Formats: sequence, structure tokens, C-alpha cells
Amino acid sequence: MTEATLTVSRAPATDPTALAEQWLELEARATPTVFLSWQWMGHWLKVYAPKAWVLRVADGDRLVGLGLIVETDERRHRFLRSRCLRLHQTGHRVLDQIWIEYNGFLAENGREDEVAEACLNYLCQEMPEWDEFIVGAIDAEDAERYTAITGLQRQLRWEAPCYGVDLDELRTTGEPYLDSLSRNTRYQINRAHRLYRQRGRVTLVRPDSLEEALEVFDRIGPKHLARWGDGPDQSGFANPDFVRFHREMIRSQWPRGGIDLITLMAGDDEIAFFYNLLHKQVVYFYLGGMKLEEDNRLKPGLLGHSLCIEDYRHHGFHYYDFMGGDERYKANMGRLHRHLVQVSLQRERFKLKLEDVARRARNRWLGEGSIHYER
Repeated sequence: MTEATLTVSRAPATDPTALAEQWLELEARATPTVFLSWQWMGHWLKVYAPKAWVLRVADGDRLVGLGLIVETDERRHRFLRSRCLRLHQTGHRVLDQIWIEYNGFLAENGREDEVAEACLNYLCQEMPEWDEFIVGAIDAEDAERYTAITGLQRQLRWEAPCYGVDLDELRTTGEPYLDSLSRNTRYQINRAHRLYRQRGRVTLVRPDSLEEALEVFDRIGPKHLARWGDGPDQSGFANPDFVRFHREMIRSQWPRGGIDLITLMAGDDEIAFFYNLLHKQVVYFYLGGMKLEEDNRLKPGLLGHSLCIEDYRHHGFHYYDFMGGDERYKANMGRLHRHLVQVSLQRERFKLKLEDVARRARNRWLGEGSIHYER
């Protein structure tokens, strides 16, 4: 079946009930990550209410693809105004700090490429006024494919590797998770566990009620701020819109099993917190808060992740995904499974060519290969 058999239509996202029915029906015939599930997407629409267009891709009467497009203006360098299309993002920095990963178009199984091609061709041919199509964080291979389909100039804005742990493989081999790690990482975790046991029993504790779940999330805030900072694009806990999004997400999804909040205890001492998204028996580690210890032998993050991984394996989950980020602990504890990027696909516009020339000159002067926007 070829892409030519598909038709694409566009309408404002003004009927959330109808869209939810269509999204969930298609989702049942697809294999999306949590970020393309209605669990995330429906919540994004409800909390932020972006003025989005719904792209619907059909094969005859059968719905095979969906995507949400937002039109925004982006101003850069004080003088440059660029008309942008964004996929599943608002274009407002404080709202997009929730940072969707594994982005793309929702598509029926086996039809991902033709759905993406149909949508991109529609955007290029039927919505000609935009300057840039910005999409991220998306699989690097998908970004290459989008570039080839559109024939547009690509600018890389952000990139990061993704690491994770295959829990099904661990169950198949019967190998304890720690045995799959390097000798040095295993030693650090075992030493931290031994030292923390001096404070009391080391346990994973989950909240018993929605109120407790919200309290745990709130207690992550100070630790996350201490680790990442309270400036723009640093800790999301410095951003009220970020906090509002996730508190409402917990209210909606924790009772349904879509959110897991875990406290790592050493005796009566709270030494780490983990906020995970759960979807289709996959664990997405979204953020955590670790106690700052003066003794650098104490590794609450390493220990907590290792215990969580074993716990999720015991409960039949398939995969533990650290998601995008080049932090050393992710590489030490997991295996590389994909590469994420945020890219801007740019039409031929003089202002964008001028910007690119200036960017290249700046990078040569600084001795850099490319400019990457901070996450």
C-alpha cells in the first residue's frame, strides 16, 4: 500500500471528547510510548489548552494516523521573527519544559513511515506560510527520515543518548541486575547499600493515597532544585506551570496506575525519590530527587535505581527507560537504545540563511561543530 492511498484532513482541536475517542481507538492499534498515548496527550490538551490543529490520516474510512500541530511565532536575536509549526508542543518555553520525548505522529502498527510522509507532505503543500517545522525530542533516525521526505534544511537544536534496562532479558537469563553491571558500578552500589544499612533497613516505600502521592511529589522539589538550579531551563520545580502540569497528572493518573512515586528509605531517613511514568508495562524514569550527602561513597541515586529496577522486574515490567540524557549514571546502569534530537526543518528563507551563516561563523570562531540548545 502506498502513501498515495492516504488522505490527510485538518481541523481545530476543539472537541476533546471526540478526539479522545479517536485517539484511544487508534492507540489500541498502535504501539506508542507514553508520550504519544492519550495518558500524556489528553492531559497536555486539558491542562495547557493549546490552539492546535488535528491532522487526521485516513485510508478510506479507516483512521490510521493522528498528530497535533501548533502554530507559533519565535523571535530570536531580537530581530528575527520565524513562523513555526510544532508537533505536540506549544512553542512557549515555560509550558514546553515538561519536555515530550519519543515524539512523532501516532500511527497504526506498520504504517508509521507512510503516516509521517502523508502528514509532512500535507504540511508542506497545504500550509505554506510557515518558516520552520520544529519537532523534538524525536528519534534521530525519524529526524533523518523527516528531512529526506521534506527536502528541507535541518538545524539541530538538542541531542541526547537514551539508556535503559531490558527487564524481560534479565528475567530470561535469570541474571540479577547487579551482575549485568560493570565491576566498578556494582561495587559502588553494594558499598552504598552497606553504608546506608547502618542507618536502618533500606526499603522502597510507595504512597497509600492520592494525598500522600502529591506530598511525595512536593518533597522531590527542594532536592531537585538543589541539584539542577532554579534558573530558566533548569529544575522544572522553579516553573509553576511545570509543577501544575505534574500535580494534575498525578491526580489523574496515579489512581489508574499511570504514575509511580517511590521513596527510598534508610531507616527513617528519606534518601531519594523517584517519579516514574508507567505505560504498557514500561517504566519511564521522569525525574528524581536525591539527598545531598557529604560522604561521596553514599550513592542514593545509583542504589535507588538498582532497587527500583529489581522491583519492577519482579512485578513483570518489560523495560526501565532512563530516557534522554548523557549523565554518566545512565550509561553505567543501562544500555544505549536510541538517540534523541530536537530539529528545525527550515524552508528556504533569506532570514534563516543569514542566521545560519552567522551561526556557522560563530561556531568556527568558538571552535565548535554545531550549536545545541540546552534542554
